[in-house]
Amino acid sequence: MTDSVPKNVLEKLDLLAKKPGVYLFKNRRGEVIYVGKAKVLRNRVRSYFQEHRPLDAKTAKLVSHIADFETIITDSEVEALILESNLVKEYKPRYNINLKDDKSFPYIRVTNETFPRIFPTRKIIRDGSRYFGPYTDVYPMRELLKTVKQLFPLRSCNLALTEESIRQHKFRVCLNYHIKKCHGPCEGHVSREEYQKTIDFIVAFIEGKSTAVVEAMTREMHAAAADRRFEEAARLRDQLLAVQNFHQRQKVLDPALRDRDIIAIATEDGDACCVVFQVREGKIIGRQHFFLNGIAEEDLTAVTAAFIKQYYITREYVPFEILLPAPLGDEAAPIRSWLSDKRNGAVDLIAPLRGEKAQLLRMCDRNARLLLQEMQLQREKAQDFTAGSVKALQKDLLLEKLPMRIEAFDISNIQGTDPVASMVCFVNGKAHRSDYRHFRIRTKSTPDDFAMMREAVGRRYSRLKSEGQAFPDLILIDGGKGQLNAALEALAALEIAGQPIAALAKRLDEVFMPGESDSRYIRRDSSGLRLLQRVRDEAHRFAVTFHRSLRKRRTLVSELESIPGIGKARRDALLKSFKSVKKIREAGVEELSSRAGMPPRLAETIWRHYHPGEAGSGG
Repeated sequence: MTDSVPKNVLEKLDLLAKKPGVYLFKNRRGEVIYVGKAKVLRNRVRSYFQEHRPLDAKTAKLVSHIADFETIITDSEVEALILESNLVKEYKPRYNINLKDDKSFPYIRVTNETFPRIFPTRKIIRDGSRYFGPYTDVYPMRELLKTVKQLFPLRSCNLALTEESIRQHKFRVCLNYHIKKCHGPCEGHVSREEYQKTIDFIVAFIEGKSTAVVEAMTREMHAAAADRRFEEAARLRDQLLAVQNFHQRQKVLDPALRDRDIIAIATEDGDACCVVFQVREGKIIGRQHFFLNGIAEEDLTAVTAAFIKQYYITREYVPFEILLPAPLGDEAAPIRSWLSDKRNGAVDLIAPLRGEKAQLLRMCDRNARLLLQEMQLQREKAQDFTAGSVKALQKDLLLEKLPMRIEAFDISNIQGTDPVASMVCFVNGKAHRSDYRHFRIRTKSTPDDFAMMREAVGRRYSRLKSEGQAFPDLILIDGGKGQLNAALEALAALEIAGQPIAALAKRLDEVFMPGESDSRYIRRDSSGLRLLQRVRDEAHRFAVTFHRSLRKRRTLVSELESIPGIGKARRDALLKSFKSVKKIREAGVEELSSRAGMPPRLAETIWRHYHPGEAGSGG
């Protein structure tokens, strides 16, 4: 055990039971900072404090804050999983992956009353009522309730209806009864059993079980007609047609008419968005999305397992099949067992790699990524926001400061002609074009990229140093080790030490750092690497654009000076007046003379240079 472990923790470790259960780590203030489950509590909890066990950064930080812990023994690993999910939902510990509850999402409530009511609510009351949701998109929920009210007669009043109040005729029917929007239970026009059948139809309808609703209503309609209850049979017929029409409008996703949930998870820089598409009887009946925090250092398997445990702990219905973005690893068996118990039947957990199911998952993944981008854009609008890519880059390059300001250099030349360098600037992950600079290379006319890079970097930071201006948080060099060393030589000549600098090679997007012989490993999906690529590409674009403009101007100048009688002064006068060769070519003798001040004979010479063999003198 490590010497830094508090004495009370060490004492408790010796008393741990060899049973399944849940453990809660606490900090010095007694706050729960992590909740975990274990198949064997003794082995799992003690593993955090082994001296030679390698820990990732997140776990090492967690262990450094543990001042106490407690355990709860359960009868099985499945019970431990359920308890863990409930405790994470209750405490929202800092080091757990948590579903964000920045706002209260609405539910559909079916009240536990003699004659139940159905309405939206954001407050859950544990009185036996049933709840469906939460609905992260409020509009679909409202549309669903609107459809329910159109299809089924249901009371909307909040009268305290009981068998006794109905016998005493305590209440009178309202307008809804007369327009056939309510069965009138307040005056006893419908029995409790008949009303409950309507509620059962509605619940099945909300759950997406339209086929079951149609079959049950059809049986009720035929039974009413057989008993010569023609008015009731006609009402059921109309409801049945309305339900069938609604059923036919829904998009069919699975011709086999299976129930399944499709879960997609998009992650980036410690943020995650989880999207659940609910498919019932082969049709999409809803989409929900949730945001997660606390996912730093976690892989997709851990994020997927954490989401499933927190999502299904509040679901009343679990489908036969759940499509996942990643396998669940060691968590698969207890999660499958728990969900199967909840469903009262087998549940398939599938992470498809190809075929129709993989296509469905990719569709959901696009939704998740779009929602994650929307969330990040909204956050960017907040004051004092630091781009996630900037934070990721600090972590990737192990920088002491956030690289809020990045300056990047690139060289552009063809066979050493018109050599130029560009410098672009990014602030908080975004281009800051007013600070872009370009340099005409003076010291080299031969193709020596290293010398050119040395000159550009030296000129830039010699000026900043002389003017006493702040240096960037990171210098990025477009190139490999050679270009990086050239830039370091320029900084050393200026006696500039400790300046963060990196190079990004084009071929394999390898990142080189000072003093490191090998390239720095950065995950391909890191937004920090994508930021470096974006900055590097912008520096290259800016350099090439400036180089092309110089070549074009040199070509133009050379062409004008080839005309007899045109020297530097008259060349500059023509360029200033006409801006381009095309306009000079299109101008007549009179215009050349009047606009650029050319003598008539010279204007004639210029015109004939561009119009050889033509009669007349133009204009």
